[in-house]
Amino acid sequence: MIGRFLEVSVHAPDVLASLEFYERLGFSQTTTGEAWPYPYAVVTDGRLGIGLHERELAQSPLLAFVLPDLYGHLEALENHGLEILSRRLGGDVFNEVTIATPGGQLLRLLEARTYSPSQRAPGENSSLGWFEEFMLPVADIGVAERFWERLGFVPAEESEEPFLHIGMTSDSFDVALVAGGALTRPALMFTDAAMPARIRMLADKGAEFARLPGGLDPSRHALLVAPEGTQLLLSTAE
Repeated sequence: MIGRFLEVSVHAPDVLASLEFYERLGFSQTTTGEAWPYPYAVVTDGRLGIGLHERELAQSPLLAFVLPDLYGHLEALENHGLEILSRRLGGDVFNEVTIATPGGQLLRLLEARTYSPSQRAPGENSSLGWFEEFMLPVADIGVAERFWERLGFVPAEESEEPFLHIGMTSDSFDVALVAGGALTRPALMFTDAAMPARIRMLADKGAEFARLPGGLDPSRHALLVAPEGTQLLLSTAE
């Protein structure tokens, strides 16, 4: 319905500082195109792309997807009841539209990729472990679940780790709908059965961890906050 996941777009006022932060964690920089008329970089762990945008976005983080022939799909999107907040369409511009989820999370649909695919080898994770999902706090988990299903995501089993949530899966990106106010802002969650060892390794290298949300056990979880404010939640996999 909305195409293939491209990146988690974030407003990074100091792109170089954010770039250096992620590279220290084992992310790689990719080659970007000229879609945006301002400094823009992308880092990836081979599974997740994080777009660092110097110019302020409508929301940060913002989820970006690629939907070829975007103009031709516009009517179908509207017929599915999707609220289109903004559109930039035409033969002489880079086509994009922005839609909103019931909880206010914005999704940006683009006509083409804005960076080259990752050249990392399969299974080559960052120091944070396996990127699991985008954790999205929602007020009404039932309403949110139905909305993401309309977009083509498939609900997984309800889980209580690390917070009560329902996973919504797709072929390129997973979203965790978090209920109950345990999480106040979106977070990127990484998992590993040996996460405590990863956390100790990061601490030995000078990583500074933030306060954990929702009373999580610090022996099993940790939270990093990137220079631009992106939350990176590290969780021990069952």
